[in-house]
Amino acid sequence: MKSVIFMSASVRTACQQASVCFPLYRGLSLCNSSERLTDAEFVSKTVIAEQPGMTDPRCFQRERTRTASAGVALLYEVPATATRRNEATRCHTDGHLAHRPVERAAQHLSSYTPYAKVQRGAAAHVNIQSLFEEDVITELCSKLADLPINDRAEGLATLLQACVEFGLEAQSPPVLILLKECLELLPSRDVGVAQLCQLGKVACALEGRGSSLVAEVMNSISCAVEDMVSPSEAAAVYSLLTVLYEPSCQQQALMLSVLHRQTQRQINRLKSSQVSDILQCLLKLNQKQTISLVLRLSHRASRVFKAFSDDEIIKVLSALITLGQHDEELLAAMEKHLPERLGTCDPELISKVMEYCLHMRCRSEPIFEAVAENFVCSAERHTDTQIAKQVVAIGRLNYLPQCSSQMFKKLENVLTTRFSHFQPRSLLDMLHACIHLERFPLNYMNKIFSPYFLQKLQDKGEPVDKNALRQLTQLHLSASLECTYYWGPRLPFSLHVKKFSSLDQAFESPMETLLYRQVKGPLMQLLGDVEICLDENGFILPQSQWESTNKRIALCLDGQSRFCANTRHLLGKEATKRRHLYRMGYEVVEIPYFEFENQKTQEEQVQYLHDKIFPAVSKFRLSHHTS
Repeated sequence: MKSVIFMSASVRTACQQASVCFPLYRGLSLCNSSERLTDAEFVSKTVIAEQPGMTDPRCFQRERTRTASAGVALLYEVPATATRRNEATRCHTDGHLAHRPVERAAQHLSSYTPYAKVQRGAAAHVNIQSLFEEDVITELCSKLADLPINDRAEGLATLLQACVEFGLEAQSPPVLILLKECLELLPSRDVGVAQLCQLGKVACALEGRGSSLVAEVMNSISCAVEDMVSPSEAAAVYSLLTVLYEPSCQQQALMLSVLHRQTQRQINRLKSSQVSDILQCLLKLNQKQTISLVLRLSHRASRVFKAFSDDEIIKVLSALITLGQHDEELLAAMEKHLPERLGTCDPELISKVMEYCLHMRCRSEPIFEAVAENFVCSAERHTDTQIAKQVVAIGRLNYLPQCSSQMFKKLENVLTTRFSHFQPRSLLDMLHACIHLERFPLNYMNKIFSPYFLQKLQDKGEPVDKNALRQLTQLHLSASLECTYYWGPRLPFSLHVKKFSSLDQAFESPMETLLYRQVKGPLMQLLGDVEICLDENGFILPQSQWESTNKRIALCLDGQSRFCANTRHLLGKEATKRRHLYRMGYEVVEIPYFEFENQKTQEEQVQYLHDKIFPAVSKFRLSHHTS
């Protein structure tokens, strides 16, 4: 038997009134909860059967062995069985019920397989199969007809869900009876939105999107959404649409558009769980064009941030990363509330926060300091992927924590212990990010430049991808240009890349066209050319004498994309590029957008460029040379 049945209050009431299902009612009477099923998940606190207890896999912890053997192993300790989050309501009985034989054995036992839970020294079995006898269903439907319309709809949805869980076909007599009852119920247009969403999900599970019941449900919801829906009803409709939505369906597209407007009107009434649920639904529905709604949900998330659970924060940030929207007030809320909870939160939350900051280019001192301190104290309880995400974000956003010495010492300990456990690309990303902070992984160069590691980077026999080769080349350059005392293995010359530009801009941000056009005019007026060659005395050489070049200047026109979004700190990739240019003999001149934009006239712009490019003579006004 593969079934778990969550009974609503309306079904219990009907069972109490139906003498024909007395055996079933005795099983139901074991449960004392009377809460009504009101959401779209078909979960009620009253149950007939429970899942067997099992250990939450997240409770596994890793420890380092202290053995003198050549290899380093990891021990996995399995703690005592944790209390399940969705533990069913405890059942109470006044007497002992006799065991009832199972009439047929299931071919496959799912995680929902019912079992007898021993209470007060006795075991109670519920004969769930008796529920699906045709006369029992008919009697239950008759009793449900006497209840209020929403209770009746809820009861029918619960019974249909039981049919789904039990594995009944859509054409089986009990299911046909229940579907007929639902179709008779819907034309009244008095069924609540929450109950309609329950019916819609179950009908889709039984008959697919083309179900006649699904069509009727969608018609009823369309009418309800046109008027007004509560926050909980809006969340339920979004959840239903993730199951049923077809972009080509005009009715559903119109319903979704109206739902967006309705949700925006009552954004300030949304609870934290509703904010995370709706954002997740927008993500599943691929609603990247709803920028206004997503930003308002993000703003609302900043207001209720403290009420979020760890899982809800992960959902919110995951959705915002993919939808590509960022709200500064959400970052402020994260900076206020996250540091104090990092010590006890799920490590996955920490890595998701860092992933969000990296994606949005948010360089947050309070968050990064707290993450670094947490890493120093408890890196052992983080997975390899979680560690890599934290280190990569800190490196690429060019943030060196105050506890950096302890942090990188802990990182080296982790790598020494778990080096072979890291995925090759994840490991390469992490080591490459370290050079942005001028922390060079020299102890691991012999491993990453080895033929074995290079072979592991190949995906299904394909050559190493270009981005991995660019990372390896920059690691090689860092060792050659910045660590002159390093004499270890190097990257084979045949694997060096000729340029670092890439479509994903992972190594350098392209020059912003607008800033280039603004600078080009004053620069041409000042120099006559945009490439500058100097002789040994520092004078500009005409193009005909470039063979006598003594020094080259690298002029970096730094637009907004080269800086962290919320500060004026260069991204790690840009800082690394400038260091390498300087080591290669270039005189690096930086023209940040926020300085150049302050020069209002062309004369001021020319003077600004002059003072930047010729600092040795900047005390002379340009007018002295042009008079």
